[in-house]
Amino acid sequence: MTLDILIPYWGDPDLMIATTASVVAQDDPRWRLTILDDQYPGDEVRTWVESLGDERITYHVNERNLGITDNYRAAVGRATQSHLTLLGCDDLLHPGYVGLMRSLVERHPDADVFQPGVQVIDADGTPVLPLVDRVKQRLLTPRREVELRGPDMATSLIRGNWLYWPSLTFRTETLQRIDFRDGLPIIQDLALLMDIAFEGGALVYSPVTAFSYRRHSGSASQKTIVSGQRFRDERTYYRTARELARRLGWRRTARAARWRLLSRLHGLAELPGVLRSRSRAGISSTVAHILAP
Repeated sequence: MTLDILIPYWGDPDLMIATTASVVAQDDPRWRLTILDDQYPGDEVRTWVESLGDERITYHVNERNLGITDNYRAAVGRATQSHLTLLGCDDLLHPGYVGLMRSLVERHPDADVFQPGVQVIDADGTPVLPLVDRVKQRLLTPRREVELRGPDMATSLIRGNWLYWPSLTFRTETLQRIDFRDGLPIIQDLALLMDIAFEGGALVYSPVTAFSYRRHSGSASQKTIVSGQRFRDERTYYRTARELARRLGWRRTARAARWRLLSRLHGLAELPGVLRSRSRAGISSTVAHILAP
C-alpha cells in the first residue's frame, strides 16, 4: 500500500513548507504527495517544492479558486491509491505517520477511516492543550486501539467530535462514493464522517501519536465562531443527523443529536471570546446554540 497524501492549499507559505517537509521526512517512503494550490498568490511554495526534485510530489495549480469544499473534492478526485490523507496546509506529520497508517490498514482491512493519536500545537509550533482539546482527548477519545462501526461510530461522534480531520486516513473508495455535503464548509468533516457511519462504515483509532494539529486564532473555524456561521451550521446539521438516525432506528444516536450536550458546552466556552469581539451575529448565534432546543 502506498498512501496518497493530498494537500488542498491556501494559507501561510512558511507553514505550508513545514507541512510539506514533514511529508518528505517520513520513515516509510511509500507515499505520494499532491498539492492543490487554490490560486494562492505568490510562488514561494511551488519554488521550494520544485527545488526538492522529488518525483513523488506533484504540484497542481487550480485554474480558478474553488473554495474549501470543492478543493477537497478535487483532491479526492486525484487520488489513485487505495487510501488517502487530506492533510491540512499548516499541520505536521510525525516521521512515523505513514508507517502507522499502513499497519492500521493491515490490521483493519475493512475499515473506512483511521485516526492516530494527535498532539496539538499553537501558531508557533509549541505544544498546547486548550479546553476544547482537553475535552476531546481526556473525555471523548478512546484509551486503546479500537474499531467503531455504524451506530457506535455515529453515536460517539455526534456526542462530541473527538477526531482531527486533517490527521485522518480514509479508504479512497469511500470518499469517492460518499460526497461532502454542500452548505456546511466549516463542519463538513463531521457531516461526512456521520454519513460514512450511517452507511455502516467503520472508524479505527490508535493511541500512537503521529500527528501535530495546529490550532490558532486565525483558523477558519475560529473566525466563523465570531461571525456566527459555525454554530448556525452545527445546529442545522444536528437536526439533520437526528432525523437520519431516527429513520434508521438508531435511538442512542438520535438522542445524542437532540441533546448535543458537548456542542452546547463548546458554545458556552466560546461565549466570552465572542462577547469580547462585539459581533452581534456571533453573540446571537452562540447564545442560540447554547439555549435553543
